[in-house]
Amino acid sequence: MKKILCIGDVALDVIAQLKEQINYGNDTASRISTHPGGQAANVATWITRTNNIAHLVARVGNDPVGFALISDLDKYGVQHKGLMNSGRPSGVVVILVDSNGERTMFPDNGANADLEVSDLPNLDDIDGVFLSGYALLDFRSRDASLAMVRKFHERKIPIFFDPTTTGAMKAVPKSEVLEWVGMCDGILLNNEEARYLGESTDIEEAEANLQKIVPLVVIKLGSRGATGIYKDQFAKVPAVTTNVVDTTGAGDSFAAGFIPKWLATGNLEEALSAGTALAAKCVATVGARPPLN
Repeated sequence: MKKILCIGDVALDVIAQLKEQINYGNDTASRISTHPGGQAANVATWITRTNNIAHLVARVGNDPVGFALISDLDKYGVQHKGLMNSGRPSGVVVILVDSNGERTMFPDNGANADLEVSDLPNLDDIDGVFLSGYALLDFRSRDASLAMVRKFHERKIPIFFDPTTTGAMKAVPKSEVLEWVGMCDGILLNNEEARYLGESTDIEEAEANLQKIVPLVVIKLGSRGATGIYKDQFAKVPAVTTNVVDTTGAGDSFAAGFIPKWLATGNLEEALSAGTALAAKCVATVGARPPLN
């Protein structure tokens, strides 16, 4: 059993499932629902479904949303401390889901911007860290997040970084994002993100370019599975066939499957397969968290 520290964000997802093309300036038929979310928190909840332990480092506001988010984490058994320690409101992400299940996100980091190094738990029993790109992309939480990274280096705790979407990364210079990548032991990204950071339209060349910076490169390919490279290991696995309802949280659930299995086995193919299996469960339901029943 592995214990994974998840750093970054917890938020309320407001999901609009569109029943037609957006009618700009007019009404658009949709189905609206709210779900607990946030990249790091999503990863943490899915980790609890792999018979491993997750501890979340994030912030919520002292508001009804914050209380609800903490209650939900407790239902999954996610460990945390001092989440409600901010003068800002809780984070919210508005997500538009089209008829193909693809999503477009509008995030407001809210209270997560107030992360501090003191939010960290005792690190003695931590086996690995999932670091959300939102913690570094938000300039308000960047210094604290980088200070956390230095502490992980001191303890030689492996860090797995998901830089988030290409659109979000473009808020800072690419060179700075690549510096963050170089501070980590592994990076998990999708096809578009890999091409952007790897500076090549050829995915294999992008993967090779990234491996010059970080030892482990994992690329999520959606319906085509996932690929990864680490030293002399290379593996590619197919996606698990399922009925795609909502891709929100697919990458988060993949990370939750991949990281503990990689730490336990060091086998790239097994870890990729664990990631795609969990992602298949995620996309078959609405929302970014596993069902509680």
